[in-house]
Amino acid sequence: MPYEYEKDGALIYAESFATIRAEANLARFDADEEPIAVRMIHAAGMVGLEEHIRFSPGFAQTTRTALESGAPIFCDARMVSEGVTRTRLPADNEVICTLHTDGIHGLAREMGNTRSAAALEFWRPKLEGALVAIGNAPTALFHLLNMLEAPDCPRPAAIIGCPVGFVGAHESKEALWAAQPVPCCIVEGRLGGSAITVAAINAIASRKE
Repeated sequence: MPYEYEKDGALIYAESFATIRAEANLARFDADEEPIAVRMIHAAGMVGLEEHIRFSPGFAQTTRTALESGAPIFCDARMVSEGVTRTRLPADNEVICTLHTDGIHGLAREMGNTRSAAALEFWRPKLEGALVAIGNAPTALFHLLNMLEAPDCPRPAAIIGCPVGFVGAHESKEALWAAQPVPCCIVEGRLGGSAITVAAINAIASRKE
């Protein structure tokens, strides 16, 4: 016998978001934050993720305003940059990942750091007022925080800091949350990753669900 399953894509989409809103504890999120949290939960397939999502005050509105003003989006990995839905971007925003830039291996060796961290050095010319999205590498988030310690470093509008993993992920996000050099969003602990980070970007980029 053939398997019976729902084949209407629009209905699947709508029912998924309705299920999240019925099951997740979203009460602490304001009207701007709630759609972002819902989409992040959807990407993770995990009701309960909301307990680990943190938005600093004004993050959602600051980030949306930046994108509407044409700010670029800097991503730590191709898995993040490729996941951004271009048709949702409000100002044909540039989506940039410099992880495979020529010379990156040599720069990483010179810095004594990972390629993910070294790639951020190529962000400086356009970093001012940008949205930064880190969904994979804790070393990238730590290096960004070190960069922003310098008073002459250009400052992004906001940071989505959701690296995933067992080494440095929790610590890098705790460091971002403690410092809050600009408005930010994190997922506490080891949780995070490209899909969750992209979901946050896409939710901010367009209010359309």
